[in-house]
Amino acid sequence: MFDHIADAMKQPDVVRLDRNMYVLRFEMMKIYSALEAVRHLLATGVVQPGDTLMDSSSGTYGYSLALACHKYGMKCRIVCSTKLDDHVRRQFEMLGAQVDRVEIPPGPMVDKMDQGARLRRVAQILDTEHNVHWMQQYHDEVHYLGYRECAEMLQKEFGGEPLTLVGGVGTGASTGGLTTYLRELNDDVELVGVQPFESVTFGSDPVEDPVASISGIGSPIVMRNVRYELYDRVHWVGYDSAVTATTDLFRRHALYAGMSSGCNYLAARWEAARDPGRPCLFIAADTGHRYTDTVYSRPQGEARVEELAPRCIDSLDQLAFPWSVMDWGRRPFHPVSKENPS
Repeated sequence: MFDHIADAMKQPDVVRLDRNMYVLRFEMMKIYSALEAVRHLLATGVVQPGDTLMDSSSGTYGYSLALACHKYGMKCRIVCSTKLDDHVRRQFEMLGAQVDRVEIPPGPMVDKMDQGARLRRVAQILDTEHNVHWMQQYHDEVHYLGYRECAEMLQKEFGGEPLTLVGGVGTGASTGGLTTYLRELNDDVELVGVQPFESVTFGSDPVEDPVASISGIGSPIVMRNVRYELYDRVHWVGYDSAVTATTDLFRRHALYAGMSSGCNYLAARWEAARDPGRPCLFIAADTGHRYTDTVYSRPQGEARVEELAPRCIDSLDQLAFPWSVMDWGRRPFHPVSKENPS
């Protein structure tokens, strides 16, 4: 029995989809990191009961933080973009969160300007208000802590056998946290990161996606929670390929998931075929409901997923749209942001 709905919602399911391909399916993955981060900050005295916990988010982290604040009796403030769905905004507010929308003039650069504008608003709030703690999901390693529990569950599920984990990089905390704790328990865990084009995180920012940027798994700013030395391989996936994979995941396996899940599924299909004797587990971080009117409303006629194949490259200057893959080799990387990284 759970004491709060957030504790129940964070629990994932492991589902076998093919001979050696599995999915780690969440209702909302970032609840893991938000719950443990808030608990840890209270236990260590970094924040006090009743303080306001704030972060920039237009997606699942904002919802996860609102749930964590609801559980622990903290005030919550979410700085978001105007792209935030009204249904989600109302849920934030009913959970007690204050929603601070950042207006950006319409135009072709709106997606690229969004994250930097939100962070500038965060800085303004910190300068003018008291008892507000910025959670810094992008930078504070406290967000790694919650994934120890999930790693221990996976260790029991797979019995310590070799494992390839595929996941969207995003802030770095989910794939980084899971892999860090899994490797403490099992020395044969490969980590495969998935990125969109136009993200500075693994250096794909010079390559433009002509359709749209995929939110949630990449960024125009430098995120300090990304530990590059953890990653064995990286896939870069374009928007149209992601749509094809996301809808195929639903049609073929009845898994209604978000766009990052589709990207991970596409990469995992390639990884599983590459080494048929090795279990390959990809992350489905949330459900597909945010994409009902976009990804899932696309007309029939996209390319079949079997027709998609990556370009295997040896260096970042060979990156090519719509899908590239490169052995990363757990090496360091120092991205340069065009936005304010603070």
